[in-house]
Amino acid sequence: MPRGGAHFSSEELVRVLSHYDIGVVRKAQAVSAGNRRAPKMVFVSEKGKFLLKRRSRGKDDLNRVAFAHAVQNYLAKDGYPATSLLRTRDEDGTILRVNHHIYEMFEFVAGSRYNGSAEAALDTGRQLARLHRELADFAYEASPPRGGFHDSAAVRAHLKTLGSNRLAGPDKEMQATAEGLMSMYNSSSSRVNQCGFDSWDEQVVHGDWHPGNMLFAEDKIVAVLDFDSVRIAPPITDLANAMLQFSIIGGRPNPAEWPDYFDEHKLIGVLAGYREVIELDKNKLDSLLDLMIETMIAEAVLPIVATGFFGNLSGLDFLKMILRKAKWLEANSGKLAHAIGSCSVSGP
Repeated sequence: MPRGGAHFSSEELVRVLSHYDIGVVRKAQAVSAGNRRAPKMVFVSEKGKFLLKRRSRGKDDLNRVAFAHAVQNYLAKDGYPATSLLRTRDEDGTILRVNHHIYEMFEFVAGSRYNGSAEAALDTGRQLARLHRELADFAYEASPPRGGFHDSAAVRAHLKTLGSNRLAGPDKEMQATAEGLMSMYNSSSSRVNQCGFDSWDEQVVHGDWHPGNMLFAEDKIVAVLDFDSVRIAPPITDLANAMLQFSIIGGRPNPAEWPDYFDEHKLIGVLAGYREVIELDKNKLDSLLDLMIETMIAEAVLPIVATGFFGNLSGLDFLKMILRKAKWLEANSGKLAHAIGSCSVSGP
């Protein structure tokens, strides 16, 4: 049993496994990676290797799960490296509901985590573009989730809450930080809107394209994981988030020690890989840095306003780091914009 977080009971596993035709189980091992509220278990059986996941509360809305499964099944049929879902014994589908929980069983994919190489960064861009191209005509009968981090009233409301007197504290650091982030967010939103954001086509996007959601073999993606955040939005928002997630530099226990700068080679590498598959017009290229600022701020404030922390990190220290990085992107926008504009399908 994994230490901390949610876990499976023995009785639960027996009940859940009875719904899948995977044969006699020879080995079972808990997986500690990912969301601790969503327990996972790997099974080795006479029919192969499989991963069982129980969705966490808050991500167990049946309509959202059905949409995510429809996207994954559509991609898998076209040969895209999305993790394959197993159907239940009764062939009712890939969603299993038992005792108010939703379960998913996947075929296990062997692979390694992102190693930081330039070629791996390029391939993340290529595969994101392939995903966008594959899903450009994807149709779904029910109403799928929409929206994102750009020009969001919810993000602004959270920033106002963080800057309120109730949360500011005696030294007012949180208030000043929240006000600084609000100013950056508003400026970036305005510039993106001036690029024509409201006129850009929307389609299904991944919504959470970061290194932890993919597996590699020899610098090539062999599996894209976690489609929990799929939604309808302009694809450029997915690309901006990918460029952010692969170029942001952190890793130290204290966010105050994280550097202001980004890894420019990876930032441009992801874009170069994307443009090998899908070309972008000037307005969309011009929006990327501001979209990166918006998504970085949005991703930080949502958990901090709820708990005061980002994971186990101080909320104030984390937001101060985000403000420093947003200011660095803005201060270096000229140089980065030139690199983005010069990036061609042949590479950075």
